[in-house]
Amino acid sequence: MTEDASPLISSTELAKKLGLARRTISHYAKEGLITPALVTPGGQYRWRYEDVVAEMRELAKARRQERD
Repeated sequence: MTEDASPLISSTELAKKLGLARRTISHYAKEGLITPALVTPGGQYRWRYEDVVAEMRELAKARRQERD
């Protein structure tokens, strides 16, 4: 994970940047596919955009290797 390189953003903000639904972001987090930088005491996720993009690239790479 990146050390404070970028600001924390909400799931809604992350979803907009990625072109996904907010529920998709929450689903991916609950499945362990992406990891939030922080979970608030109220259970809300906070993200570092660059970290999520890197995790999603690795996930896509692994899935491509599984198909080959």
